[in-house]
Amino acid sequence: MIAQMRDMVAADLAPTATPDHPGGVAAALYAGRHVEFFTYGFADDSTRRPVTPDTLFNLASLRKPFEATLVASGTLRGELRLDDPVPKYLPELTGDYVRKVTVGELATHTSGLLLPTDHPPWPNDSYSQAQFIDMLNAFVPPAGVAPGRQRIYSHAGYVLLQLALERCYRTPIAKLIESRILVPLGMHATFVPERGPDNRAVMDAATLRRVAQGYSDQGSAIGPVGNQQSYFDFPGTGQMFSSARDLATFVAACVDGHAIDPHLREALRLTQRESFHTDQTFGQATFGQAMAWETVHLDGLTVVDKPGGLNNASGYIGLVPARRIGIVLLANRGEYPHEIARYKILPALAHLLIAHG
Repeated sequence: MIAQMRDMVAADLAPTATPDHPGGVAAALYAGRHVEFFTYGFADDSTRRPVTPDTLFNLASLRKPFEATLVASGTLRGELRLDDPVPKYLPELTGDYVRKVTVGELATHTSGLLLPTDHPPWPNDSYSQAQFIDMLNAFVPPAGVAPGRQRIYSHAGYVLLQLALERCYRTPIAKLIESRILVPLGMHATFVPERGPDNRAVMDAATLRRVAQGYSDQGSAIGPVGNQQSYFDFPGTGQMFSSARDLATFVAACVDGHAIDPHLREALRLTQRESFHTDQTFGQATFGQAMAWETVHLDGLTVVDKPGGLNNASGYIGLVPARRIGIVLLANRGEYPHEIARYKILPALAHLLIAHG
């Protein structure tokens, strides 16, 4: 059956990564404690360097489930609480609205916060930490918006969550993710580098040679190899980098964590637990929100997933926990059609498993 699953995935992915598309795609399928990799195209079109399972991609918002895991782990250990007001860790937050926001609301995108960095027209400026705090203190919500009452996706909310975690543990976010998640899982090719003055991730030459060049969906190279993008000009606010091979390890831990530390396994499960059901529908699908993850309820099937994207990178992790399967899609171009995994690949694989008992 693994061969049949592999053929199904390859047939669906191939049309999304033809020679007419810029860059390339790396994918990983986890099913039945077995991993299959799929690679297409080039990490760098100019040098014809091919994509491999070990090519490093900018993960964009695929970083968020890792921060959510830190929150879940902290709650299970009694180190923090989901209903902790964020000013418990950042007392400089004194604004009428933001001082009521909790850690759990940040993790589940239900804080109601929506800053200029979250939506077009995108600002031309970047913000220091002090300026970010000032924006938060000045935030006034639209009518009807209140903490915990709605789901509003907020990048700024996760930057604030980063700061709260760093204050809670007195440790930089990159070190927290590394020590509490990456090292225990044996993920050696995943990291949150700092940004250099040219918005290039700070990494050694050997690592940089494994990083994909980013492209627009029209094929224009955007930024240098290792490009990081952020509206926030303080440490820890750039993107994470990883490979399909390393993220396959993360997926396995999320859906089938039999071989990992029980505490981390429970934290990963906690992040996937729906806490807010939205009014959003798409065809027959309805949606909910967990910690970072979205929950997509299809006909008799729940997909837990997280897309991420920039103008030069796209990523997707999709899980079907009930069937212990998951998929990773990484592309070094903007606007990759990740929905093919949510609505076609994962349901087809799940139904195949159901048919085989």
